[in-house]
Amino acid sequence: MKKRFDKKVEAIDSKVDKYRIKFKDDNARKVKEDVFDEYTLRTLYKLSKLNIIQAMGGIVSRGKEANVFLADGADQTEIAVKIYRITTSSFNSMEEYIVGDPRFKNVGQKKHEIVFAWTKKEYRNLKRAHEAGVRVPVPITSNRNVLIMEYLGKDGVPYPLLKDIRLADTEAATICDKLIDYINKLYTDARLVHADLSEYNIMVEPNSREPIIIDMGQSTTLEHPRANEFLLRDIRNITKFFTRFGIENDPDKLYNFIKSP
Repeated sequence: MKKRFDKKVEAIDSKVDKYRIKFKDDNARKVKEDVFDEYTLRTLYKLSKLNIIQAMGGIVSRGKEANVFLADGADQTEIAVKIYRITTSSFNSMEEYIVGDPRFKNVGQKKHEIVFAWTKKEYRNLKRAHEAGVRVPVPITSNRNVLIMEYLGKDGVPYPLLKDIRLADTEAATICDKLIDYINKLYTDARLVHADLSEYNIMVEPNSREPIIIDMGQSTTLEHPRANEFLLRDIRNITKFFTRFGIENDPDKLYNFIKSP
């Protein structure tokens, strides 16, 4: 088994050398074969040729559909490289978010076509959210199954998730108010619903205690037939989390307020 894995690693190394993709260290280079397939390596090569990626670093987070890597961008700035896996991920859940989104009427049925559309969708969603004044990772570009965006962390250490950070009650109240404001701005100004908002996809800047909404691949436009359902679910998730700090909000009242003209 180990010999078979070593051969796969050697094959990946050979392809990496072929496309001249620079890695910061050996640990960054040793990534499972399900991430660096031919599509991904070609895309990373193109982004490195455009000087968007200087060198790939290690994994910041692993998800069901994608891995996020730390990388050096232009001028050695830290950037995040989110790579959606094509060969090993199950994207059945993506269909409910893509179908009904008018921006993606003509998406093909092949797995790589769905993944490419999903990556582009997240880039566009982040761009719209950022322009509406919602604190999200600033998107830089996307290509095929690779999304480049602002790295949320410092010196290689990512910011903590909301679920993991200790908060005083007053800090929690401020963050709760800010998140409700962001949900409202997403809906009113960006014309989007996050559709999976919870303490698991909100990061917090440790010093300023600023909440940052992440993972917007599934976010939908208001034209989506389930947009209202997703909006109410987002509100309920957030209000439920903050009850542990003694903060009580009526999700139905917040929903009606956000929906009101």
